[in-house]
Amino acid sequence: MFSALKLPQNGNLAPTALSISEQKSLIEGKKISNSELVSEYFDEITKNKHLNIYITEARDSAAQQAKEADERISKNQRKPLDGIPIAVKDNYCTRGIRTTAASRILENFVPTYESTVTQKLLDAGAVILGKTNMDEFAMGSSTESSYFGPTINPVGTKLGFGNLVPGGSSGGSAAAVAANLAAGALGTDTGGSIRQPASFCGVVGMKPTYGACSRWGIIAYGSSLDQAGVFGKCVEDVAILLDVIAGEDPKDTTSVDGRAYAFSQALGKEQRKLRIAFPKEVIALESTSDADKVWDKAQKIARRIGAEIVEVSMPSFKYALPAYYIIALSEASSNLARYDGVRYGFRAKAPNDINDLYERTRAEGFGREVKRRILLGTFSLSAGYYDAYYLKAQKVRNIVANEFRMAFENADVMFMPTAPSSAFPIGAHSTNPVEMYLEDVYTVPINLGGLPAISLPVETSTNGMPLGLQVIGPQFGDENVLRVAASVEKAATEIV
Repeated sequence: MFSALKLPQNGNLAPTALSISEQKSLIEGKKISNSELVSEYFDEITKNKHLNIYITEARDSAAQQAKEADERISKNQRKPLDGIPIAVKDNYCTRGIRTTAASRILENFVPTYESTVTQKLLDAGAVILGKTNMDEFAMGSSTESSYFGPTINPVGTKLGFGNLVPGGSSGGSAAAVAANLAAGALGTDTGGSIRQPASFCGVVGMKPTYGACSRWGIIAYGSSLDQAGVFGKCVEDVAILLDVIAGEDPKDTTSVDGRAYAFSQALGKEQRKLRIAFPKEVIALESTSDADKVWDKAQKIARRIGAEIVEVSMPSFKYALPAYYIIALSEASSNLARYDGVRYGFRAKAPNDINDLYERTRAEGFGREVKRRILLGTFSLSAGYYDAYYLKAQKVRNIVANEFRMAFENADVMFMPTAPSSAFPIGAHSTNPVEMYLEDVYTVPINLGGLPAISLPVETSTNGMPLGLQVIGPQFGDENVLRVAASVEKAATEIV
């Protein structure tokens, strides 16, 4: 865990700064009740309103959930996550709690149903504190495109920088864990939207294998790329949350059936000598001083844990970013066609006719970045350009996925920086969208392959901000990714 996140209280850590397993011990030892713990979190949320982390707070329902957890514990009927306060990215549909996807077009949308993943959390006894800020419809790498304003990076604030982004699109969730405003959090990752903000905020964030967690009830961006995932203060927290949310869902045909997961158990298992892949082309890809520091630390960590470093070739990585954006934006243009002002959400006032209703609703309801991506995606799918753009991007996707498969024939996991830089100032990339897209250069290839990957803080930039390292595995190598990440987490603290 990034040490700057710890908040001392009378010589000890405040309950809100503890890991999930530590909070469970406090609750089970009757040193704090669930209701008291949730109350402390809302006190912290009130004190940190300036960070703009939560779009909607669920104080009443959270208090009721905590009360029910206390009653279960008193009857010795504990559930796996009883009373643990969780933040939820605002693109998960939550019954009775406003769900906006950080967009004006869904500003007042209150679902009548619960997403599969959030239902699993509730069934496990977790307390949902509220819905966190994000880039509008998960389109962004900084949480600046939110209709509700940008979130401020809490680590930067502690270090004296008041205007740094938390990353995106799951920036609010990463910031909630970093600022001790939630014990853990849900995010989604389409091209790095969990791992990149985890790096910027100095927390641990994991995107499981595509299909390991249900997407039902998550507001779609790019359906073949979107994946539910989690944030925690440490690798163990991530494993605890994944134990609950992973698994088959008959409502989601892309969820993998019949597969059993045991993430927490994997952490304690011994592992044979590791072979860690270092892709030679990626080392030179968008190389920066921050990325170079992570590459150097990654090699030291590999040697520290006694692993064999295997150099692999991934020549198509340089094409992964443009291929990703063509595919993701094409799928987004289709997914967002449902927001038309007819069935739900924002509706333009006094339209002249149905065409005017559609045009004005979408023009007034969507933000600038969302409209840009819809236009680009629609163009890529249009007659005369489908073969030249979308079809070619899908071919590149297959090539990238094949290169990953070949790499994992000779290695157990792969190391790669999470992002080319640490958190940047708000507005730094506002005039050049391509610069913003390049922030995803190290993360999008993993989504093209549908692979599991975790980011954890291992270094700091020259200004003291955290830098993340990705541990990547083959499809359904999630348990091994977590096991290696736990070793990396320990080794990173031992290397000066």
